[in-house]
Amino acid sequence: MNVKEQKKRAREFIERWKDKGNERQDSQPFWLDLLQSVYGVENPSEYITFEDKVVLDHTSFIDGFIDKTKVMIEQKGKNKDLNKAIKQSDGSYLTPFQQAKRYSANLPYSQRPRWIITSNFKEFYIYDMEKPNNEAVLINLTDLDKEFYRLEFLVDKNNEHIEREMKVSMQAGEIVGEVYSGLLKQYINPESEESLHAINQLIVRLVFCFYAEDAGIFGHKAMFHDYLEQFDSRQFRRALIELFEILDTPTDKRDPYLEDNLLAFPYVNGGMFAEKDLEIPNFTDELRQLILDHASSNFDWSEISPTIFGAVFESTLNPQTRRKGGMHYTSIENIHKVIDPLFMDSLREELNELRTYKQPSVVATKAKQFQRKLANLVFFDPACGSGNFLTETYISLRRLENEAIKLYKGDEVTLDIGEELVQVKLNQFYGIEINDFAVSVAKTALWIAESQMLEKTKEIVYADIDFLPLKSYTNIVEGNALSLDWESVVSKNKLRYIIGNPPFIGKKEQTTEQKNELIKVFDEKKVGNIDYVSAWYYKALKMIDNTDILASFVSTNSIVQGEQVPILWPILIEKGIEIIFAHSSFVWSAETKSKDIAKVHCVIIGLKHSSNKKKINKYIISDELKEEVEFINCYLVNAKNTLIISRTKPISNVPKMNYGSMPIDDGHLILNEEEVKILVSENVDNKALIRQYVGGQELLKGKKRWCLWLEGVSPSLYSRSKIVMDRLSLTKEFRESSKRPQTIKMADYPYLFGEIRQPTSNMLVIPKVSSEKRRYIPLAMLTPDTIVNGSALIIPEADLYIFGIMTSNVHMSWMRIVAGRMKSDYQYSANIVYNNFPWPEENEKNREKIIKSAQAILDARNKYSNSSLSELYDELTMPVELRKAHQVNDRAVMETYGMIKTVNGKKTWLSETETIAKLFEMYEKIVTK
Repeated sequence: MNVKEQKKRAREFIERWKDKGNERQDSQPFWLDLLQSVYGVENPSEYITFEDKVVLDHTSFIDGFIDKTKVMIEQKGKNKDLNKAIKQSDGSYLTPFQQAKRYSANLPYSQRPRWIITSNFKEFYIYDMEKPNNEAVLINLTDLDKEFYRLEFLVDKNNEHIEREMKVSMQAGEIVGEVYSGLLKQYINPESEESLHAINQLIVRLVFCFYAEDAGIFGHKAMFHDYLEQFDSRQFRRALIELFEILDTPTDKRDPYLEDNLLAFPYVNGGMFAEKDLEIPNFTDELRQLILDHASSNFDWSEISPTIFGAVFESTLNPQTRRKGGMHYTSIENIHKVIDPLFMDSLREELNELRTYKQPSVVATKAKQFQRKLANLVFFDPACGSGNFLTETYISLRRLENEAIKLYKGDEVTLDIGEELVQVKLNQFYGIEINDFAVSVAKTALWIAESQMLEKTKEIVYADIDFLPLKSYTNIVEGNALSLDWESVVSKNKLRYIIGNPPFIGKKEQTTEQKNELIKVFDEKKVGNIDYVSAWYYKALKMIDNTDILASFVSTNSIVQGEQVPILWPILIEKGIEIIFAHSSFVWSAETKSKDIAKVHCVIIGLKHSSNKKKINKYIISDELKEEVEFINCYLVNAKNTLIISRTKPISNVPKMNYGSMPIDDGHLILNEEEVKILVSENVDNKALIRQYVGGQELLKGKKRWCLWLEGVSPSLYSRSKIVMDRLSLTKEFRESSKRPQTIKMADYPYLFGEIRQPTSNMLVIPKVSSEKRRYIPLAMLTPDTIVNGSALIIPEADLYIFGIMTSNVHMSWMRIVAGRMKSDYQYSANIVYNNFPWPEENEKNREKIIKSAQAILDARNKYSNSSLSELYDELTMPVELRKAHQVNDRAVMETYGMIKTVNGKKTWLSETETIAKLFEMYEKIVTK
C-alpha cells in the first residue's frame, strides 16, 4: 500500500467512524477496521486480542492488546474525557492511562506493553512506556489521514527473514571465533603485530571463500570444501597458499599446466588476495576438520546479513573490540534511525509516487530517472568501523533500485542486458577507519552485500550476470578521521550524505592524545571538556559548508545537555550549522551475547549548512513518532537557538541555591545506627552532639544516617567522650595527609565539617541525581536541625510557594531538557538548571493557590510516612492522592505562568513541548534585558 492509498483509506475510515463511539458495541469493530483498512493487517482478528484477563484484587479485562508490537489499548466511549479520572470498581479514581498502567504493573514483565493507547473514538493518546515522563502524543480522528504514520508502531514490522539473518550471522560469528582460536595457537609468535595482522587477513579470506562457495560465486556449491578435502593437514597450508595465488590471478595469465581443480576457480580481483607472503601457519587434523566440516559443509554462509555479520566478525577478531567481551553489532533498526530521516524516507516516498502514474511508458521513464538518481548519490562514513552503516545503506539503495527495475522491466525475461542494468555501485560509498582489520572487514561486508543484491536482481530479470571478477571497487581508507583531510578521501563536489556512529568517548574517558586531537580540530583549548564525537561535527561542518551535503551522526546525548551545550554549539552555530532533524534521547546498545556491553544514551542529529537554501522540513523524532516543527535548537526542542550558560546567580529574583555541607573527614564524623547507640550508651548527654545526616540517597530511599555536629558546641561537652575524641583524631590525621592546602588548614579544626553551608532556616532540599523514570524529582522541605551533605542541593529560607514551583511539571520539563545526565539519570545543577530557570511574575491570588497545592503534596506524602520518596515517586506505585495533589499543583503553576491555550473552543494547558518553548522564550527575554 503506497502513501496515497493509505491516506485515502484513512479518510474513508474517518467518514465511517466520525459519528460512532459506543464503548460496548463499537470498540472491537473500530480497532479491527483500523488495523485492516488503514494499516493493511490481513487477518486483524488474529493480530489483536480483546478482553484479556488481568488479576488485580479483582479480575479486570484489557480492552485490546497487540502482542507482536506490545501495544495495550484502553478504549472509552466517545463522550468520555481521556484526561479525567473515572471511578473504578474498587472505589478509586483513575484516568484511562492510569488504569492501563495498573493493568501493566500486574502483568508478567515479558508481557508488559511497550506502548499504551487510550482512545474515545475521537482521539488517540499515545504513551511511550520507554519514556514514562514524556507527555502523550495526541492524534484526533479527523487528522488521521495526515497523521496515520504516528500509529505505524501498531503494525509488526519485524521481518522473519531479517530475524533469520541475525541468527545465522551470530552463528557465523561463533564459527569464526572457533577457527580463529584454533589458528592462533599454530602461530610461532601469536602476540606479534605481524602475526596478528596475518591471522586477521587469513580469516577474512577464509570467510570470503566460505561465502563464495555457498552463494555459488565460485561455481558449484561446495567448491572450496571439495578442493581442500583432498589435502591432509600437512598439505593444507600449501593448498591454501596456492589457491589464494590463483584467486588473485586473471584467468588469461594463469599457468595452464596447473591442476584442473585449481584452474576452475574464478579470478576475484578487488585486492582481497593481493597481499603476498602472508604468514599462514601449519594446520592440525583438528583444525582441518573444523574448517571442512564445521565451517564449510555444515553451515550455509549465503544467508548471513553482511550488515550484521561485518560487525560481529570484527568484534570477534579485532584485538581491541575482542576484549570488550563477546560479539556485538549495531542493529539494522538503529542504523535506519540515522539513514531513514536523512534520505531513505524521501526516496521511498519518491518511488511510491511514481507508482501512481497510469501510463506504463511514463512509469518506465520515471523509474529509469529514479534509478539514475540513486546511482549519483554518494555516501561517506568518516568513522565506518566494520562498514555496517555503509553496507546497510548500499543494501537499502539496491532494494529501491530493484523495485525501479521491476517497474520498467515488468515480467520481461532479459537474456542480453545490453546497457548496464545495475547502476548503484560500491564506489558510491566512502569510509575512513583507523583499524586495518576493520577496513578489510568493511570491504568484505560490502562485497557480500553486492553479491546478495545481485542475486535479487537476477530473480527480477532472469538474467545470468557474473559477480566475479569484482568490478565495483570499495573506497574504505585506513587512517585517523580527525587528522585526515576528508576531501582527500571524497570530493565535496560529488558527496551527498555524511553518516555514521563516531566513537562513544565521554570527556572523562578520553586519553591525553584524544583530548589533543579535539583541541587541534577545533583550534580551541576549552573544547577539552566536550565529548570526542564533537570533533566529527566540526569536521562535517567544514565539509558541508557552501554545499547541499546533509549529515547525520549518532552521538552521546551529553552534547545536547548541561555544560557541554554552551561550549560546543556556539562554535557550530556561528559557523552555519543547522539542525534539520533530531531523534530524542534513547538507549543505543550493541546487540550482543555478552551482558557486559554498556548501554549508551544517545541522540541522532541531522545537519545542513545555512548556505544550503533548499527547503527542508524539520522533524523531532521519538522512536516511531515524528513531529514536524518550525525550529530545532541545540537542546533538540522546538524553539530558537538559545544557550543556557553556567551562572553563579539566578536570573530571577529567588533565593540562591547551594551545595550541602561537606565533612571532608574520611567518614569519621558520620555515624550509622549502631554507632549512634554506642555513643549514647557511653553518655546519654552525647545525644546533643548528634544530628540526622541527609544526602541524595538518604532523601530518596529513606536510609538513616547521623553525624557529629559540633559547630558552636563547647569542647567541655565532647572532650570527655573517648569515642568522639578518637574520631576527631582520625579526622585530623586524614586532613593532614591531604595534598590540598585548604584541607590541610582544616586539620586545625577536626571537630568542624570541612565546608559548612548549613542554614539556620527551613530549607528546600534537592537530590543531585535522580532516576529518569520519575516524572517528578522528589524534593523535601527540611528543618535546620537536619544536616544536608554535598550529594544534595539546598535553598535556604524556601517557603511552600518555592516548593510548589520547583516540584511542578513546568520546572521538571525545564530540568529534563537542560540538565546533564549521569548515565541515564538526571543530574540536577544549580548553575545550569536552577540559576537559569525563568520564574513567573508573582501575584497574591496565584501565590496562595500554589502554597495550598504544595501543602497538599506534603499532606499526601504524610499519609504514607512509612514509604520512602523513591517508592512514592515510582510511576507504577505512586499513590492516587499524591499524584492528584501534584496534578492540582501543576495546574496552579501553569496558570501562574499563563500556560493556557484554546483548542476547539475549550481552554486547555500547554503540552510539555509547548511549555519548554514558552520557558525558552521567557529565558531569552530575561537575559537580553
